[in-house]
Parts: sequence; C-alpha cells; structure tokens
Amino acid sequence: MCRLFAYVSPGTSTADRELGEDGIESFLSLARLHGDGWGWAGVEHLGDAPVVRKSPLSAAADPDFRRTIGTAGHAAMMHLRWATLGLPVELCNAHPFRLGDVSFEHNGSLKPIGRARAMLSPEALARMTGDTDSEMYFVLIQEQLDAGLDLPGATLQVVRRLREAFPLSSLNAILLDREQLVVVHASARSVLPDDDLDEIAQLGGLPDEHNEDYFALRWKRSADGAVLISSTGVAGTGWTPLPAESVTTVQLGDGTMRTESLDARHASPA
Repeated sequence: MCRLFAYVSPGTSTADRELGEDGIESFLSLARLHGDGWGWAGVEHLGDAPVVRKSPLSAAADPDFRRTIGTAGHAAMMHLRWATLGLPVELCNAHPFRLGDVSFEHNGSLKPIGRARAMLSPEALARMTGDTDSEMYFVLIQEQLDAGLDLPGATLQVVRRLREAFPLSSLNAILLDREQLVVVHASARSVLPDDDLDEIAQLGGLPDEHNEDYFALRWKRSADGAVLISSTGVAGTGWTPLPAESVTTVQLGDGTMRTESLDARHASPA
C-alpha cells in the first residue's frame, strides 16, 4: 500500500511548492509507515518524456527526496511505498515504473499475485524488471498502448479487466506521459487487511485523516491554477473526492479534466 501525490501546473512549479510546508511535513510523517522506498516522475516541459528518480530508502531518511521534490517541472507525481508482504524492498520494485514515454505508480495490491501473472503474455513478462503486482498492472497497460490505444483508453481497458479479476483490490494509480496525467480511482470496495490496521495503530503519530478512507483519492486547484491529486493524509484544505470507480485524465497543455466511469462508460468533465 502506498501514498500518492501529483500536480499539473499551468506553468512551471515544484512538488514542494504545491505541497507547502504543512503538506511536506504530513507527507514525510506518512513515510514513517510508507517507508519502503519513494519515487518521483516529472515532465519539465510540455512534450518532454517523464524523467524518473526513485530510491528503496524511506523518504524521511533520504536527503535526495527533499532535493528531488524541489525539481521544477510542468507536471510531476510522487510515491511513498509500503511494500506488500513478501515483496522485497529493492530499487527495481520502487515506484514509479517507466516504459517508453510513460511512468506509472500504484496504491494497492493484486492478490493472489499468481492470478495477475497469469494475465501476462510471455512478452509482457519479459518487460518486468522487478517482482511486484504493480509492475504487472503497468505492463498490461503497455500491451494496450502497443496495440494502438491512447493512454486513457489503454488504462481504462486494463482497469475494467482487472476489476473483473480482482473485485476487492485497490487499482488506484497515476500515469504520466508527454501530454497527460491519468488518474485511476478504483477502490470503492477495498479495505486494509487487519494486519495493516494493527501496524498503523501501533505506529501512531500519523495525520488524523489517514485512516478515514485510506484508499480515497481527491483533487483540487491550487491558488496558482495547478491541478493537484492526493491520497488521504496529505495536509491542506479544499480537497474534492474524485469520482469512485473512474479514470480521470488531466491534459498537461491546459489543465482540463475528463472523467470516464468504469461502469457506465460515459465521459464527463470532472
């Protein structure tokens, strides 16, 4: 399980500017639990491919994290990893993953993982660099991109397929390419296992709203016009929940948003 944050700016911004001091403090407090690696992917200028930086270290203990979130860009996304039990804490398993011009990060797990692996072709498996179900999710999307779908369409098709196979799993994810940020909010029936809830209770000191709806994703526009996307637990006011069981696309060019339902298959402005 993980924490996610992303922004799309009308000009150039940084993750730490969009988070603000309270947001950075809350994000670092979340890294006490989600301490199995961190990652950042950013697009400096519209039309650039994302650049990925990541580490298997906790963001709270790695000075490179603070330097990285100060990197200027037109859009960026961040990830704090809380590794699924049994999956190793290694650089190859840290999010975001990148294939070609697309970067990907996930908050959730696909269990049993063998069911996810069985959905991959030999070619897709050959693209894997690590061991995670999250990377399997990503290479399924990459297969649809290779087949000619655009990023929102490929994502939507794979999420619908995974929802049938994993009805209780969180499929929450963020993808970034040269032109758009795609946000999957698909966790309406997802709950944390009892072991994870016990670990949270024992740790303590996390933001109050962290447990209210662990898998919820929300959005807002900041004072400078940037579109922000966040998991719960990141400080700030004015957040609006993203529609449940949906895929939302934010255009990097003008910040417009469009949401597609997993169920009704109709698009509407967010």
